[in-house]
Amino acid sequence: MKKLGLIWRIIIAIGLAVILGLLLPNIPVIGEAFTSWFVSLAATFNMIFGGFLNFIVPLIIIAFIAPGIAKLGKGSGKLLGIAALIAYASTIAAGILAYFTASTLLPKFIGSVGEGNIEDAARVAGEAFFELEMTPIMGVMSALLLAFLFGIGMASIGSKSLLDVFEEFNVLIEKVITFVIIPLLPFHIFGIFLNMTYTGEVARVLSVFAVVFAMIIILHLVMLTIQYTVAGSVSKQSPLFLMKTMAPAYFTALGTQSSAATIPVTLRQARKTGASDKVTDFTIPLFATIHLSGSTITLVSCSIGVMIMNGVPVEFSSYLPFIFMLGVTMIAAPGVPGGAVMAAVGLLSTMLGFSEAMVALMIALYMAQDSFGTATNVTGDGALAIIVDKFTKDKGDKSIKTNLKTEQ
Repeated sequence: MKKLGLIWRIIIAIGLAVILGLLLPNIPVIGEAFTSWFVSLAATFNMIFGGFLNFIVPLIIIAFIAPGIAKLGKGSGKLLGIAALIAYASTIAAGILAYFTASTLLPKFIGSVGEGNIEDAARVAGEAFFELEMTPIMGVMSALLLAFLFGIGMASIGSKSLLDVFEEFNVLIEKVITFVIIPLLPFHIFGIFLNMTYTGEVARVLSVFAVVFAMIIILHLVMLTIQYTVAGSVSKQSPLFLMKTMAPAYFTALGTQSSAATIPVTLRQARKTGASDKVTDFTIPLFATIHLSGSTITLVSCSIGVMIMNGVPVEFSSYLPFIFMLGVTMIAAPGVPGGAVMAAVGLLSTMLGFSEAMVALMIALYMAQDSFGTATNVTGDGALAIIVDKFTKDKGDKSIKTNLKTEQ
């Protein structure tokens, strides 16, 4: 099982849940009583896992954002400012593109699941054997404020000792995600889909998965086309040539599911586009932590799909702040599969009102497409490096450091 990638483990978990949910109630030897007990057992696991996830979300936010912001203080001030602004603008533009596309198209293909919503269906199927309360040490907004306070503070005073503490805390939380949350996610998703299969709601949910998946892949390609059209126009090169040059980074990221792990390939290909070594050496490692246009498209599209399935209104007035916060919250998400959605769980709950069942579906949807989002992120980094190079050429700070090269 450990040799299987996370996507395959999730697919197997969903497949087993659907098969067992359909077969168990119809096997005379097993009967309805055992099936109900088995579903309740899965619901108990989901209750424990969901409680732990809620508990650790504020810690994830602090561990990701505080050192991420502090590290932005390193390097050339002017180049850093231009690079960060362009990366953030690209991420926000991707989120807005995803919102208008998903909110326009998805209602035509999907509707709310049944008469109620997914969370209600899960409760009907099985209740946990007991309740276990895991109260977070602070709220999500408090964690965000604390992370900003420490991050900006460390950057302004250049505190290396405090940054070392937060970086070790980041490593600790990353270990929890890598060795606890990620391995248990397939079991959590198994429980959710077992409940939905048992109540007869899974067919529509899987059809929604297919629609959302196809739409996201198309949006990724559209966003890359936009980025390289802009990059091609400022550098007077063919966008198709530039995209072909960056293709190895795309396919490497598909396999690694990590922007950080793909940095060497991204850097090598970005240099081949004609951008200066000075700019690429600085921006490519930086963009690996702050530019997440592909992940934003996936998160926004998946969340809208889940909300529509649950009959929750999708409004731009509530989504725009969510998109702006996503661009900040995902800063320095760890180089492990699912880092972006783990960082976004708190925002989904507080800003969009996601329940535990909705979060579980969101994670399942996101994880199935995580590698494509990551590939879009790193491929777009090459376009942004070209744009930054154009704006800083012959004007850049001569004291640029390349110490970001080994970060992440």
